Amino acid sequence: MARAGLTAARLTEAAARLADEKGLDRLTVSGLAREFGVKDASLYSHVRNLRELRVRVALLAAEEMSERIALAVAGRAGKDALLAFADAYREFALAHPGRYAAAQLQFEPEEIAGSVGFARGVELTRRVLRAYGLAEPDLTDAGRLLRAAFHGYIHLELNQGFADSRVVEESWRRSLEALHITLANWPVRGGAEAST
Repeated sequence: MARAGLTAARLTEAAARLADEKGLDRLTVSGLAREFGVKDASLYSHVRNLRELRVRVALLAAEEMSERIALAVAGRAGKDALLAFADAYREFALAHPGRYAAAQLQFEPEEIAGSVGFARGVELTRRVLRAYGLAEPDLTDAGRLLRAAFHGYIHLELNQGFADSRVVEESWRRSLEALHITLANWPVRGGAEAST
């Protein structure tokens, strides 16, 4: 019988908090059970295994992150939207490193099917990029560029990978300026061949 008060939602929230505090790689079913003062078996009526728990944390993170980004970019376009999007993305990742790490996992399509957060995140990215006049396949290419740039920068920042004395925030600002210039000058498909 399930212990009173334990729900999948409560377990997910607690797991997300633990992941932020200790790191996603240190999140375990046993550690979560200890948080609730129960045996591991008490959790298995709510989550099947550690993988499901991590996927639940990822889904929660995607919802929280996309909500934060949506609020940041509301009413903005072009460079203003890009900067607001990037800052909201980074602020979430730095404030919630375990949740952010969970959202970066590789998923089977069925694990995230119907996820409002992941779908909204993709749509918000595409909306920012459409303001630069991009259409497919450039939308996908530019979206991958943004994700790679944001994730790479944040990964290095979270792991103290920037050893130079230059202020990290200043480098972030300059990087965003460079991304804006790149997006505003996105190469035309076909290049010189298109005009002949």
